[in-house]
Amino acid sequence: MRHKDEQWEKEIRKGPFASSPFTEDHKRKVLQQVEWMKKSEEGSKGDRSEDSSRPSRPFRLKVNNVSHKRRPRKGPLVAGTGALVIAAGLFLWIWNDGQLVKPVIEQIYPTAALQLSDGLSINLLTDRMKRNVAVTMRDDLGKQLRITKVEDLPVSGRIYVEAGNESEKEYAQIWLDSATGNLRELEMRREMHPSELEHRYLRQVPSLLQSIGSTPTLKPASARRYVSMKQGEMEPISHTTLTLENETGHGYGEIVWQQDNAVSITGDLRPDQISQAALADARNAIEALSGKANLDLVRASRSKDDELGKDTVSFSFKDNYFVQMTEGKEGLGYTVGDANHYEQDFADWEEIEAYYQELYNIQESLLREGVEPIIKKIFKMDLQAYKLHRNPDHPGMVTFELESSTDVFQVEYREDGRIKMITRGEL
Repeated sequence: MRHKDEQWEKEIRKGPFASSPFTEDHKRKVLQQVEWMKKSEEGSKGDRSEDSSRPSRPFRLKVNNVSHKRRPRKGPLVAGTGALVIAAGLFLWIWNDGQLVKPVIEQIYPTAALQLSDGLSINLLTDRMKRNVAVTMRDDLGKQLRITKVEDLPVSGRIYVEAGNESEKEYAQIWLDSATGNLRELEMRREMHPSELEHRYLRQVPSLLQSIGSTPTLKPASARRYVSMKQGEMEPISHTTLTLENETGHGYGEIVWQQDNAVSITGDLRPDQISQAALADARNAIEALSGKANLDLVRASRSKDDELGKDTVSFSFKDNYFVQMTEGKEGLGYTVGDANHYEQDFADWEEIEAYYQELYNIQESLLREGVEPIIKKIFKMDLQAYKLHRNPDHPGMVTFELESSTDVFQVEYREDGRIKMITRGEL
């Protein structure tokens, strides 16, 4: 028995917070050890006649509403197995809905996993501050980052904690109240492999894609998380973005969650979900803009954004032309555009400034000559009653507004007057 205890103690020292990772093999051994203890206790019941009349009660260890059953024991053996039970409980990981969530020891002592670089002013951090930092990174960012800076900000009454490196994908800035240790503000970000994303997100993907008429078989490709808490807010708010693609790498999708709620869903439309009337309308718009008829459809997608209150269907065509149709809180929006990049070669800043000035000062008659036939063909409207407005901060862009209504056209153009993009509404 003592030999088994020693072997188990060796295993415990290989725990998830040792230098080696907490492997699947180690996890299996932990569960095997707990099972061995259960069997040992059940086998000893026959030696105690006073227990024979009681119904058997299996091993129970309850941590965070997760129960493992145990029957209490007495005698010399109890001290050894009792210590083992505690050790096993501390290092046992919690399973939730079929997913490994987090080690119990972090639930009880979250600062046990806090990583600190050498040479920091650790004495500035109280136990409450350490706990708040550790729990916040664990629960909201999904990972503990190594703390690289601790600084006292006496004027503001705050302690500043920085983790990771600003130039890297994983980074955190946390401001704590120096008197109470409470969180005041924070900004954290992380890029992760999709397999690291919590199961509560991944299991939603097929149904969310289906809800917008997209292909439910798109696969996770990458994941990002951004967490913020501004002054006056009580809890950190997280945004988790998952990008998806098909096996060929050409299909695309994206889902954004705020906390655990999906707020934006984007994905390629299945062929049976594409409105043929909308597609024909989009082709007519491209022909009006470019003079090119019946261009091949490259991609049709839909984006439903609850935060912005917009539902957009997009069509992409050959030669980099596109059309977007939007329904939103502010009404309907429609954009037709040329996504080609027209490079300009400039020798110096003087040439750049001269080019922008040329764009800004383009003759109104030249713009109207280019844009009016397009708008008339697409929207069946006459632009003559609309007034042109220029914006010095946006050379190459003007708006046509009708004073008696909220109808607005935004037009982007080149220096020769050719139209690059027209947007109606939803500006």
